[in-house]
Amino acid sequence: MKTIAGKTVVLTGASGGIGAFIARALAKEQATVVSVSRAQKGLDKISAEVEAAGGRGISIPFDLSKLEEFSVLVQQIEQLAGPIDILINNAAIEKYRPFQKYTLEDVQCLLTTNLLAPMELTRLVLPSMLERNSGHIVNIASLAGKKGAPYNSIYSASKAGLIMWSDAIQQELANTNVGVSVICPGFTDAGMYHALDITAPSAAHIAQPTEVADAVLQSIKQNQKEVILDGAASKILFAISQISPQFGDAIYRRVGVVELNQSCAEKQMHEGNLAKN
Repeated sequence: MKTIAGKTVVLTGASGGIGAFIARALAKEQATVVSVSRAQKGLDKISAEVEAAGGRGISIPFDLSKLEEFSVLVQQIEQLAGPIDILINNAAIEKYRPFQKYTLEDVQCLLTTNLLAPMELTRLVLPSMLERNSGHIVNIASLAGKKGAPYNSIYSASKAGLIMWSDAIQQELANTNVGVSVICPGFTDAGMYHALDITAPSAAHIAQPTEVADAVLQSIKQNQKEVILDGAASKILFAISQISPQFGDAIYRRVGVVELNQSCAEKQMHEGNLAKN
């Protein structure tokens, strides 16, 4: 898809974090941005920013855990904005814990929002794209889906699933004009560790959210299959981990990923306990 101007783009998780930056970037391309998120206030703000930047902004408050209502959501979008040209599955939840500290509700919530919701929304949108022989799906994954993230294991599993599912449907759609891209950011200056006010390891590359937004646009225009934002260093780490998993784990510990995630888990659980008291 060479141009995004005039296209109808559905963006989940649009009201904050990386999603807001993606929405602004799409607006500069003069797209119609249908922002989907739970928070009405945040949606109204981002839609106003989209309009101010030259795009068309439409906001739809929706709980992405309600999979059985997705068909109604798609109908509403098509009534307001016409056929969906681009779907960006960005909404995600992170919850840091030692694995045994997760509840069943935690597991179901993370997997539903991070994996099942993108799958179901794509399943509903894809037939129209194929009928028109045009469209693009972008799945925002994570480097945590390329190598397991300790103390963030459910999120890591959900993103690994997102990457493998993207790979599978890319192959299914290879002979069509419907593209599928998966974006894998690492540490981003808009993520959970940032919200928890915890400093990322000095050896890690910290991506700006604008980098992620730019990568999304380029993946659509150039029909890129997979974009790893952390560049060569992460690709080398993943290759090493395939050859020697123990060595890959040692690098993670050396860089400080394990310690960082453990700190995030401790802080989240402490804040959760304070909220209950």
